[in-house]
Amino acid sequence: MAVKPPETIRVELGGRSYDVLVGAGLLDDIAHHAAPFLESYCSRPVPIVADTNAREHHGGRIEASLGAAGYETVWYDVASGEASKSWTSLEKLTDWLLSLGITRSDHVFALGGGVVGDLVGFACSILKRGCGFVQLPTTLLSQVDSSVGGKTAINTSAGKNMIGAFHQPSLVLADTTSLATLPPREMRAGYAEVIKYGLLGDAEFFAWLEANSHSVLAREDEPLKYAIATSIRAKARIVAEDERETSGVRALLNLGHTFGHALEAETGFSDKLLHGEAVALGMVLAARYSARRGELSGEDAKRAAIAIYASGLPAQVNELGLMCSGETLVDHMRHDKKMEGSGTLPFLLLKGIGQAYMARDVELSDVAAFLDEELGRADGALPT
Repeated sequence: MAVKPPETIRVELGGRSYDVLVGAGLLDDIAHHAAPFLESYCSRPVPIVADTNAREHHGGRIEASLGAAGYETVWYDVASGEASKSWTSLEKLTDWLLSLGITRSDHVFALGGGVVGDLVGFACSILKRGCGFVQLPTTLLSQVDSSVGGKTAINTSAGKNMIGAFHQPSLVLADTTSLATLPPREMRAGYAEVIKYGLLGDAEFFAWLEANSHSVLAREDEPLKYAIATSIRAKARIVAEDERETSGVRALLNLGHTFGHALEAETGFSDKLLHGEAVALGMVLAARYSARRGELSGEDAKRAAIAIYASGLPAQVNELGLMCSGETLVDHMRHDKKMEGSGTLPFLLLKGIGQAYMARDVELSDVAAFLDEELGRADGALPT
């Protein structure tokens, strides 16, 4: 059976525009798809920075394609997990790239999830004041979110992604077959970001996901490709309109993140709660809080929670077993990057399915009271 051609989505950013390709087998034909970004390596090996798991699963495919085209490869392994997004990791990676003689006209390839993409993107943004890079995302979360849009960063003691830069990739290859090796929990965590695009601005897509979530999570070819391409297309439109998050449009992509980041912080940014799981629960809380304010119907808030629950993602904060108060979670929010100089924190809330908006009148004391209620919920409101 012939492999269907990939879908190409253009991220329109003037001189920084680039293509995102979505389809099966892209890594097996990387020499063709990334040809313009390999030309400088005619006499040097192609540098690939990879998550150790991603290299184990997909490195051979890449080496076979590049080798058949006459290219050698040189690998730099990055340990899985947020700990790799550190000053130490950044220093070691940039030293390695400099030892290879990377120039501003070269492109570094990043294979793996969001951790590798963020680390490599930031390194390339500062290496000799900026060189190119190509994203090869191998998780659903990175394919629909972090690999597109140019946000790059490392973590510090002050919090996640506090040091970084906007640095757009030159190409993104989202190979759907790379998701075959993804553990089910990681797949569900990435799916949270897919649901996000429906909730924040596309009611029709949200309804499609309600009917097709099982097929997407089962990694059926066409539903999976459609879900990924639709999500990327939505993000590309938003990034094109507000690349550096200055007008407020791009901030819509943070739906669920303010609540979610607080939950991540309280669980120590550990495997107890993956980022995607935190975002999923954060979206449920955003919907319920919107309903509490009278801006979203209770039925729509329940619909959002059911869609998240049905996909196997957490939808009740009291199930996390947190021994904290709402005020403790709000304290985490006060360290959020979005905190404004006036001491206020904008919240992404909902007026309907597909109708996210930025609220700047939220009292954190009210959020704390709401979270106290959620932490004590025992109504079993979700379906079994």
